[in-house]
Amino acid sequence: MEFAQYLGFLAFLTVLSIGFWLMFFLVPFVMYWVSGGAIEFIKEKRAEKKAQE
Repeated sequence: MEFAQYLGFLAFLTVLSIGFWLMFFLVPFVMYWVSGGAIEFIKEKRAEKKAQE
């Protein structure tokens, strides 16, 4: 393995690792955002239904 190939392999591992950790930390925030939006939507629908009664 030549030095350039070694550097390319290290760059690939670095990008792969950064992507993994970014997903690892961002997925919980996205899930929190989606679940919070769904809960708010349900609350609005319930309030709308009570206002109509």
